[in-house]
Amino acid sequence: MKNIQNQKHTEETLYYSISRMLERAAYYGFRTLLVLYMVGETLKMEDEEAISIYVWLTASLVYSQIVGALLGDLLIGNKKSIIIGGIIQAIGAFSLCIPSIIGLYLGLFLVVLGSGLFIPNIISNFGKAYLNKTKLLDSGFTIFYLAINLGSFLGILLIGYLGETYGYHIGFVISGILMLISITPIFLSKEKRLDEIEKNEFPISKRILNILVAFIVVGLFWGFYEISNIRTFDLQLQLSEISTIGVPNHLWQSINTIFIVPISVIAIISWSYLYSSQFFKLMLGFIFGVISFGILFLIPEVPAEQHTITYLISLLFLAISEIHITPIIHSILTKYSNPKYLAILISLAFLPTRLISLGFGLFNDKLYDNPMLGLIIGIVGMTIIGIGLIGYIIINRKTTYNDGHKA
Repeated sequence: MKNIQNQKHTEETLYYSISRMLERAAYYGFRTLLVLYMVGETLKMEDEEAISIYVWLTASLVYSQIVGALLGDLLIGNKKSIIIGGIIQAIGAFSLCIPSIIGLYLGLFLVVLGSGLFIPNIISNFGKAYLNKTKLLDSGFTIFYLAINLGSFLGILLIGYLGETYGYHIGFVISGILMLISITPIFLSKEKRLDEIEKNEFPISKRILNILVAFIVVGLFWGFYEISNIRTFDLQLQLSEISTIGVPNHLWQSINTIFIVPISVIAIISWSYLYSSQFFKLMLGFIFGVISFGILFLIPEVPAEQHTITYLISLLFLAISEIHITPIIHSILTKYSNPKYLAILISLAFLPTRLISLGFGLFNDKLYDNPMLGLIIGIVGMTIIGIGLIGYIIINRKTTYNDGHKA
C-alpha cells in the first residue's frame, strides 16, 4: 500500500452522495409497497400477475439505463439528465396515486424512464469529479455506496411504515417528494468539464483489457453470490423464527446493510489515506466471499439457535467481500474509460451481471432443491476467480516493471 498525499474529497462528494441516498430511499420505499398495493383492495390483482409486473420493473431498469446514458453522454448532458430523470421519476411515483391500472402502468413507465436517466449519469458525474485524483476513486465510490445502502434501508423503513400504516398513496407521495428533494444537491454541484480532466495516460489496450476483466469478474461475483444466497436466505428464514437474540423480524432482510455501514466507514477512512490497486481489492473481495460461504458449511441443514452467531459472522465476511467488489467496479470503469462516454460504459456494466445471473437462473430449480450445491458452486467459482486475479495482478506488475525499465 502507498500513502495518498495532497488529494482530498470535496463538497461535490457530499452533494452527489446526498442526492443518491434520497433517490434510493424514494425508489426502494416505493418498491416495498408496490406488490402490496397491486394485490390490495384497490387493484385486486392475483399474486402471480403482481409478481410478474414487479419482475418486469426490475428487469427493465437495466435497459432503461442504457437509453439514459446515451442521452446523457451524446445529447442533453449528464447533469440535465440527472435533473430530468429525477423529475420524471417523481411524477411516476405521484401517478401511482391514481387508483387504476392506467395509473399503475403510467407510474411504473415513468419511474423506469426517470431512473434510467438518473442512475448512470449521476454515477458518471460523481466519478469524473475524481479523475484528477484517481487514488481517491475507491474511497469516493465507497462513500457513494454507503449512501445507496443508507438510502435503501431508510426508504424501506420509513416509506414502508407510512404506506402500510396510513395508506399506500401516502407512501407513494412521500417517495415522489423525496425524489424531488434528491435533485436539489445537483443544482448546487459543479459539473466537471472535459477540458478540466487530465488526459488518460494508460495505453488503449491496457484500458480495454482492464475494463473487460472487471466486467466479467464482477458479473461472475454476483452470479455466484445469487446462487449461494439460496442457502443464505434459507438459513435466514429458519433462524429468524427460532432466534432469541432480539432482532425484529422485519430487520432480518436488511441485516446485511447493518454490517455494510461500519465496514464502509472503515474502508472509506483507510482508502482515503492508503492506496492499493483496484484489482487487489477485487481479489480480496473474492477471498472474503469464499470465507463467508465456507463458514455456512459449519451450520447443519436444519440449524439450531446457537448457529445464529455463526450465520451473522458469515454475513459480516460477505459484507466485507461486497465492499471490495461493488464500489470498485465503478472505480475501474472511471479510471480507464474515456470520460466523454463514461455514463454509457457504466450502463453497460449491468449487462454482464444480468446475463450471468440469467444463465445461473436456468438451474434455480435444482439449487432450490439442494441449496448446499449452490454454496459449493459459489465457493469453487470464487476460488478460481480469486486465483485468476492473483495471476492477473502479478502479470500487470511484471508488465509495468518491464515498461518502466525499458523507459
